[in-house]
Amino acid sequence: MYILAPSLLAADFNILGQQIRETEESGAQYLHIDVMDGIFVPSISFGMPLIASIRDTSRQFFDVHLMIVNPERYIKEFVECGADGITFHLEAVGDAEKIIEEIHAAGVKVGISIKPGTPIEKVYPYLNNVETVLVMSVEPGFGGQPFIPESYGRIRKLRDYIDEHHYPVKIEVDGGVGKKNVREVIEAGADICVAGSAVFKKRSVSENIAYFMDAFKEKE
Repeated sequence: MYILAPSLLAADFNILGQQIRETEESGAQYLHIDVMDGIFVPSISFGMPLIASIRDTSRQFFDVHLMIVNPERYIKEFVECGADGITFHLEAVGDAEKIIEEIHAAGVKVGISIKPGTPIEKVYPYLNNVETVLVMSVEPGFGGQPFIPESYGRIRKLRDYIDEHHYPVKIEVDGGVGKKNVREVIEAGADICVAGSAVFKKRSVSENIAYFMDAFKEKE
């Protein structure tokens, strides 16, 4: 089963609650919540107060993507405010195994993410101990960027390795995923598609999500 994770970074915050409800009613199983610190990436985004404020509005899986340095400082707090899964960047930590253990100990699922320039092989040592690998298909930090075409090969390589070793790990792809390429992204091996502008811009949220759901059904 393929999963759509609308990225709140692209939502209209004037009507955020309404849009969240619309994503859930339209079949999006996850909400992708980017947390940026202005250090690991240039931008600064929302944090724990926002997550806590929207937790009661949705039964969706809160997919919290930490684009921050020293993520271990805030694991407990993000879980307490409503995260169901926490993804950290391999490039932002010194001891990835320790971070994985701490997130699991807090009672939520673990994702590990890498930037486009980081060799895909760097995540191989952790595949037996995480639930998700998040492959960034743009440079992290800003929404609305175009998909980097070389990402298809990286997704395929990771998919082949996971399948060969029978790891129960999902591949998540974040950055530039939209109507023009969602079929190619899941064909390459993605299980979870993060989409921001393609969900929240132009047409209604429900119409945009319906397109993704149709594409998923074709591949299932």
